Amino acid sequence: MSEAVTIDDVTLHLSHPDELRLEWVGQRELMDQVLAAWLVVDQHDLPLNPRLIGKPGVGKTTLAYAAAKELRREVYLFQATMDTRPEDLLVTPVIAESNRIQYVASSIVTAMIRGGVAILDEGNRMSEKSWASLAPLLDSRRYVESIVAGVKIQAHPDFRICATMNDDASTFELPEYIHSRLQPQILIEFPEREEERLILARNLPFADHMILTYVVEFLQHSHAAQERYTVRDGINIGRYAIKLLTGQRKVRWPRGTRPSPKLLHQCLDQAISLILGPDARAYLPPAPAD
Repeated sequence: MSEAVTIDDVTLHLSHPDELRLEWVGQRELMDQVLAAWLVVDQHDLPLNPRLIGKPGVGKTTLAYAAAKELRREVYLFQATMDTRPEDLLVTPVIAESNRIQYVASSIVTAMIRGGVAILDEGNRMSEKSWASLAPLLDSRRYVESIVAGVKIQAHPDFRICATMNDDASTFELPEYIHSRLQPQILIEFPEREEERLILARNLPFADHMILTYVVEFLQHSHAAQERYTVRDGINIGRYAIKLLTGQRKVRWPRGTRPSPKLLHQCLDQAISLILGPDARAYLPPAPAD
């Protein structure tokens, strides 16, 4: 059963924190920027609400989650969509036993109450109407007001919030009054070659080093060509190529042996084509000579 709290005679049932297997690798300065935004340096000071911007798959959510965990706080994720309503962000009424209305706090409101960290993922997919419900939370007032439940909820002093936003075209324009409340803007770009390899190795610890080398070269070539392929794509390519290799085994490879470079390249080529499309194959290094 979920935890519940009572505010102004209204009982709110809280959400559960998110426990994810996410680890931020490299680019320590970005972690420091997020942590600095959340820092409170004086009793009259307030935390800032950083906005993480970058292409899909560069690790915005991972960075926010890892920063929250470095603070040893509970983390609550809210996935924004074009259909997100103001009440989805705050308090939702549901029908409980005996047809009684029960009020359920969103992950954001739960983080407010418990002093956790809320991550509003892909925030610029929400409409202005939804953003308006969060405006008083993002300034010095630090509260939200649920019309549905008829209650005003103050944020715990330890509460922190971060929004991630993709820099693609399938999003709403952020209202100016929200834009000014979500600062600083922290830009996450593609990692350098060695950082990219380290990220792949952490996520694919079972991968042959040649697979990692090929995927890193593929990503680096695509970055140079201004393609939007990210390390998330690289992880999926490597994972699928390994599955293709495994599926082609007639018998289990003896200990200490490896697939042939040609077969490995063929599986990577197929994985890239099926995951990103045939045109992406142009960035895979050539197959080794026989």
